[in-house]
Amino acid sequence: MPAAAARHALAHRDLDSIVCEAGEFAVERSRGEVSSSLGEFLDANERCYGELVEAAAPLCTELVFLDPGLETCLANNLRRPSEPSKCASLEARNAMLTHLQAWVTSYYTRDDAWSLRAHRRIFAARRGAMSVHRGPPPQR
Repeated sequence: MPAAAARHALAHRDLDSIVCEAGEFAVERSRGEVSSSLGEFLDANERCYGELVEAAAPLCTELVFLDPGLETCLANNLRRPSEPSKCASLEARNAMLTHLQAWVTSYYTRDDAWSLRAHRRIFAARRGAMSVHRGPPPQR
């Protein structure tokens, strides 16, 4: 996403930096902290994406849903670099990779706030401009 955001001059915010505790993997912050962080991002940029779209939707002029498909998501996950703010080392990142790949795979079948079903419900309730893009992004 950072490359796409740069290409289209859009603000980019890593969802993990909003939802997860700093320096932790999959340790959620409180709803108040998430809401505050999202609010700060929206105030500064007027754009957002992901599961947090439900809170941001009333402020958006258009919602864009990107679903590159499971194979693309898993491949991107494998190429994701180690992030020192989330994992102390490449070894720590790799130790979490199996869990993370399973979580990504379950996106299409689970029914939590981070699932395809939840995202579809948000978009189905939308009364305004929106677009849906499915399949792998074009190769550059």
